[in-house]
Amino acid sequence: MIVRIMGEGQVKLADSHFTELNKLDDELLEEMESGDEEGFRRTLGSLLDAVRRLGEPLPDDALEPSELILPSPDATLDEVREMLSDDGLIPG
Repeated sequence: MIVRIMGEGQVKLADSHFTELNKLDDELLEEMESGDEEGFRRTLGSLLDAVRRLGEPLPDDALEPSELILPSPDATLDEVREMLSDDGLIPG
């Protein structure tokens, strides 16, 4: 799957990594619902770090369609809330 981190670029991520990412996504959703700004910041950073660590960066000039778009590390709680689906940021 091709994943875009807003403001950074795209990475190719194997489907096998989504179990780990979904755990972080669930945690992020809980923190957002409770208004835990500090926890939200920490978990968003962990989620984006995991995508960077597990994914293979695509060249800057690659224009692949992104199947998943994640917020930038400095996104606000309200900005991320607008990006959510019923499943959180990551479907599944």
